[in-house]
Amino acid sequence: MSTNTHATSAGFSAEEWALRVDLAAAYRLVALFGWDDLVFTHLSARIPGPEHHFLINPYGYMFDEITASSLVKIDLQGNKLDDSPHPVNPAGFTIHSCVHAAREDAQCVMHVHSINGIAVSAQQQGLLPLSQQSTLVLSSLAYHDYEGLALNEDEKPRLVRDLGDKTFLMLRNHGLLTAARSIADAFLALYIFEAACMIQVRALAGDRALVRVPQPIVDGMQAQAAQVTRGLGGALVWPGLLRRLQRFNPGYDS
Repeated sequence: MSTNTHATSAGFSAEEWALRVDLAAAYRLVALFGWDDLVFTHLSARIPGPEHHFLINPYGYMFDEITASSLVKIDLQGNKLDDSPHPVNPAGFTIHSCVHAAREDAQCVMHVHSINGIAVSAQQQGLLPLSQQSTLVLSSLAYHDYEGLALNEDEKPRLVRDLGDKTFLMLRNHGLLTAARSIADAFLALYIFEAACMIQVRALAGDRALVRVPQPIVDGMQAQAAQVTRGLGGALVWPGLLRRLQRFNPGYDS
């Protein structure tokens, strides 16, 4: 979590404010990397505590202009818990509320409509073991079939069932989703997910025979990834990402 000590004059607890700062940074990083879809996708973070309250974007804001104070706090029924004048994307509420409710370990859920992610989600075989990035995803990947815009309550149990305990969910014909124990972990997972999809799109476009990574390597990849990141996961790269954001789009921590 960010160590930013920006003033919390808006009345948030120090813990919630730090979460807000990191989530606002994640929104702007998604825009910086080009994964945003105007205002139509969403990242959420659960505020620690038994209430299952979480933060989500103010609907209508572009991702590169979201700030810590503009994020909206809601409960699992979609009720706003602060005096924010902004509405919440109903599809965002449907997807994120069911994952947060079902997965205590998922403090952060990220969902994007990235071009490469959607392209691979439409391919019948889904993600293929064509790259190192893909092996990291395939070691914890699930799929969910497209049911239209995520507005129906009765889709929630199927989405939760399909995700299970996985980190990565490919929403068929729709996009990518990651669920993780922290904002930093969810963002790193999303970066790897999108990179794997981009590599696959380019590899298939080359119209040449492809070499697949053997399944035993895929099976051992989670342990190798933990070793490479020294057990830090996304926390290893998060400070550097914040420094990059500070150079290109500061102000998220206001």
